[in-house]
Amino acid sequence: MDNSVYVSVTRLRSLTNLIDITASNIANMASTGFKKEGALFSEFVKKADVEGGSISMADARVRTTDLSQGELSLTGGVFDLAIVGDGFFRIMTPSGEALTRAGAFSRNADGELVTADGHRVLDEGGAPIFVSPEARSISVAPNGTISADGAPVAVIGVVRPTDPTKLERLHGSLFVSDSGTEPAGDFSIHQGYIEKSNVQPVLEMANMVKIQRAYELGQSLMDAEDERIRSAVRTLGTQS
Repeated sequence: MDNSVYVSVTRLRSLTNLIDITASNIANMASTGFKKEGALFSEFVKKADVEGGSISMADARVRTTDLSQGELSLTGGVFDLAIVGDGFFRIMTPSGEALTRAGAFSRNADGELVTADGHRVLDEGGAPIFVSPEARSISVAPNGTISADGAPVAVIGVVRPTDPTKLERLHGSLFVSDSGTEPAGDFSIHQGYIEKSNVQPVLEMANMVKIQRAYELGQSLMDAEDERIRSAVRTLGTQS
């Protein structure tokens, strides 16, 4: 395959990944606690018999996560909780412990605090949180202490990944930390609020247009190169 085709293919593959990432950001711009994704570009330079002595090919397979704070939205819900600052809520999924910033919680039939998907929310010791259905007044302090009728019943587990670069997205607003977790330090919990997605819709839509234009340009270059090669083959064929 011609060097120019190799370069074009790697570019189009990277742009395809960017389109997928940007589309995911746009689809989740209204998802509670969602953190927008990006891509980390790498470059492979190979010696070649061309002008300059080398060719460069790009790749964008590594995804990144923007952990910046999302805007808070007032809901007034007793079990709607938003973290301001560092950290994630600990929850238990069928696949094991996970992390999330989506704090739209509720109480299930057993009195356990759960996420919108039914995953149990964990306390600072890793145990499910039970809030008696008979409790008339529920309050959550900024440090995560849950009180029922004035008596403390649990402390919500808020942790951060030991190594943020090893934070892996399961899907949507759920993450796992391959490096383990540690107690979060600088945070406060706001009861009656949820954290909105940190996606900026206008910026993401503009990025999508730019990426699609770049993809179309790359495709046009490949089509032109393909026609050049075909023309050269036809010319050589008539001369033989």
